[in-house]
Amino acid sequence: MKRLRLGMVGGGQGAFIGGVHRFAARLDGRWDLVAGALSSDPERAAASAAELGLDPTRSYSDFAEMAKAEAARADGIDAVAIVTPNHMHAAPAIAFLDAGIHVICDKPLAGTEEDAQAMAAAVLRSGKHFILTHNYTGYPLIRQAREMVAHGDLGALRVVQVEYAQDWLTEPSDGKQAAWRADPQRSGRGGAIGDIGTHAFNLANFVTGLTPCQLAADLSTFVSGRPVDDNAHILLRYGDGIRGTLWASQVAVGNENGLRLRIYGDKAGLEWTQEDPNRMTFTRFGQPSQTLTRGGAGATEAAMAVTRIPAGHPEGYLEGFATLYSEAADLIAAEHGRVPELLPGIAEGLDGVRFVSACIASAEAGTAWVEF
Repeated sequence: MKRLRLGMVGGGQGAFIGGVHRFAARLDGRWDLVAGALSSDPERAAASAAELGLDPTRSYSDFAEMAKAEAARADGIDAVAIVTPNHMHAAPAIAFLDAGIHVICDKPLAGTEEDAQAMAAAVLRSGKHFILTHNYTGYPLIRQAREMVAHGDLGALRVVQVEYAQDWLTEPSDGKQAAWRADPQRSGRGGAIGDIGTHAFNLANFVTGLTPCQLAADLSTFVSGRPVDDNAHILLRYGDGIRGTLWASQVAVGNENGLRLRIYGDKAGLEWTQEDPNRMTFTRFGQPSQTLTRGGAGATEAAMAVTRIPAGHPEGYLEGFATLYSEAADLIAAEHGRVPELLPGIAEGLDGVRFVSACIASAEAGTAWVEF
């Protein structure tokens, strides 16, 4: 399979998510990182590039220079990964799309609806691919859950329950990661709802194939002085009478990365948790519960398509990201063998930004129902 050339904006020294993207990109041998504008600080950018072994001539001081230079090279990058804080997604994405370069962007799409719409317009006029790394959609059992729902294994859906609980912001923090995520100028107006709530929202939509038509949000800020929410309880109304709830919290003591999805129909229900991602519980009404394992007996075609190792060997967070990077490579190189139509893109990104805006509008109106 063809190896593609990857560039990166952000992700320099001290950044968490940049390293995750680099691991994921090289896991299946589909990408080579060859260029980067790794920091807004020129010295840190150069030092970060040196640590990663990049050619110094392809370490750039800013993303605009990088987009222009890489587009002009015969061996220029095939795609760029944008791993900056939320407020810095739009400008680089637009610059690279306008330069004719595909974009892989960390979630959420943008900090504001205005930026999100500008990014969508750039995707449309460029004709280039835009992939949003909602990595949990790349887990094998999540692919299987989506397939089971679509095939009617649960019957007519009734209830969708999704939660994402963490505790790392239980106390005030001025660390690098906490600082920008709690700063509305950099993260956008949503705190927990933007950071992890969008993941939960996207996961429920991906598995069910549904998008809520209304929501009512109760947003709380438990840490004094924090300018964004750190806990959210959200009621969801789907079509056909389907109901759901979403809980997102970064102050839930005892929770590390507690992403959990439960879906119930009139015939069966299923449950999956990210901290035990290789098992899923499936229960038909009136029958004992089954434990389905990743790659084990009962694994579906959708799950096996993204399973790398035999059953019983754990796959998880990095592999979920890697699935998206490999499918992005398939899409960009126009190769076959995977299911790139399942990749999150600009539409899912717009939904995420609208979700945050709708939650804030609902909360400001006293947890009123708002149209989505």
